[in-house]
Amino acid sequence: MADEQVVRFRRDLDGDFPAPVWPAGFSMRTFRATDAQSLHALLSEVFDDGEEGPFDVWWPKVSNDAEFDPALCFLVFDGDERLVAAALCWTSAYLKDLAVRPEARRRGLAEALLCQVFGTFRARGAAYVDLKTDLVKNPDAVRLYERMGMRRVPLEG
Repeated sequence: MADEQVVRFRRDLDGDFPAPVWPAGFSMRTFRATDAQSLHALLSEVFDDGEEGPFDVWWPKVSNDAEFDPALCFLVFDGDERLVAAALCWTSAYLKDLAVRPEARRRGLAEALLCQVFGTFRARGAAYVDLKTDLVKNPDAVRLYERMGMRRVPLEG
């Protein structure tokens, strides 16, 4: 992916933002170890770029990362208890992955997850939340981030 397509977005947490509103039929909770395979499957399906790799490579890399905290991985389930969306964050107030299954999109799940992330990090004393995205591959996500008060900032390193 060309560097000029990848941008960093930041949401300062000193302003107002709404509390998360979960659409009817969906519920959110934080990660449990038994969710690891479902989370990997969701990320692999949504991103479809092979970057996650096989589960037995991905999970140790994620779970052993110094910035991984299960309390910062927010999972959304439908009425059948199927994982349909997730926000995986690092402790540095970085949103590593935001994923919503195609059939669950356009219902407000990503917006609710972003509000959850913003509120959680503000409660932890963070000044902002960052994420990176590809402008070409993710135009809908870019519009969402901008609508949610995120702005482009220079890439670091």
